[in-house]
Amino acid sequence: MSASENSTAAVLELVATDMTEVDRVIARRLDSGVPLVAEVARYIISAGGKRLRPVLLLLTCGALGYTGSQRHNLAAVVEFIHTATLLHDDVVDESTLRRGRPTANENFGNPASVLVGDFLYSRAFQMMVDAGSMRVMQTLADATNVIAEGEVLQLMNMHDASLDEEGYLRVIRSKTAKLFEASARLGAILAGSPEETEAACAEYGQALGTAFQVIDDVLDYDGNSAEMGKNLGDDLREGKATLPLILAMQRGTPLQGLTVREAIETGSIDKLHDIAAIVRDTGALMATRDAAAAEAQRAIDAAMRLPENTYRSAMVALASQLLNRRT
Repeated sequence: MSASENSTAAVLELVATDMTEVDRVIARRLDSGVPLVAEVARYIISAGGKRLRPVLLLLTCGALGYTGSQRHNLAAVVEFIHTATLLHDDVVDESTLRRGRPTANENFGNPASVLVGDFLYSRAFQMMVDAGSMRVMQTLADATNVIAEGEVLQLMNMHDASLDEEGYLRVIRSKTAKLFEASARLGAILAGSPEETEAACAEYGQALGTAFQVIDDVLDYDGNSAEMGKNLGDDLREGKATLPLILAMQRGTPLQGLTVREAIETGSIDKLHDIAAIVRDTGALMATRDAAAAEAQRAIDAAMRLPENTYRSAMVALASQLLNRRT
């Protein structure tokens, strides 16, 4: 086991008892009179993954001393919202593989995936009412809306090779980082923390989520599908101008830039091997890792503004280990 995996395992162990309770909440709230709803939802939720969003909520609660049961309820809520986005994403992207096994849409079809995603969104909103807090409702409602905007923005950017780094960051901060940000902010809201503490939590979540997605985009050109549980080149096939490609076009020769541009515009993966080489040879891969490192450091700096305890140390470790992520 690598040092990065050891670090992540230690973080997850810290909240393992809480996550067991979150799993109970999830199982209970997936109950539906329509069997297919629970079947599809359980299929994707049981696929594994680190469940970073609920973990993040639990860590911030721990760091700020909140021990009430709403931490389990809201951790389940953010997992439901995330799972709903995955169900819809895989339909939009026509993905066939996630976490090393067929996607829900591949197994159950597009209609079932879309509709069960809708169920999870609506169930999440039923559950967040239980918190009895307008701040909680506002945070999650705003986050869900921003995520939807990010999805539409990404759709509009498909096959657009002129997308720049600022446009790329706008998409991932809406589509991916926003739920990380909301998860961390919720811990501060539940704990009744002062405004500056809540702001530090929100910044930590946004920076962590951004770093996570940037590294994910690196792995599309610096990993293998068996390790990642996804098809290498998926982003290119979908016409997504991710940061490694944006930087490769900026740094490469005119011919290299044209090769990447044409692949984005056509969604062709015929030259995936050549493009991966261009991304490496131009230094775009290292520059993208540097961008992720800057976000991870921003997360660490934000976490250091919280009270010093084991949970804060875990939050710092979580940001640090992203820099060594390989899957």
